[in-house]
Amino acid sequence: MKLAIDLRSDTVTLPSSQMLESMSKAKVGDDVWGEDPTVKLLEESLASMFSKDAALFCPSGTMTNQIAIRVHTNLGDEIICDKLSHIYMNM
Repeated sequence: MKLAIDLRSDTVTLPSSQMLESMSKAKVGDDVWGEDPTVKLLEESLASMFSKDAALFCPSGTMTNQIAIRVHTNLGDEIICDKLSHIYMNM
């Protein structure tokens, strides 16, 4: 079976039956309280892979964009972007 992956958006690619099965069997917990073992393992693995102290899983592009903007600006700052940019069109 060939899996088509479309990286235009985090909501375009549909999960395969194997992905759905893995999701249904995954150990889960509350990520806000740091109780999701799957997310913790993913974050720890990526932090190690990139030689960083920690990593943060962001479940959506919108969340990731908001974090990036906040890291690079102060409250009340303005940003300049193209009228067709993702952060303008989708925020």
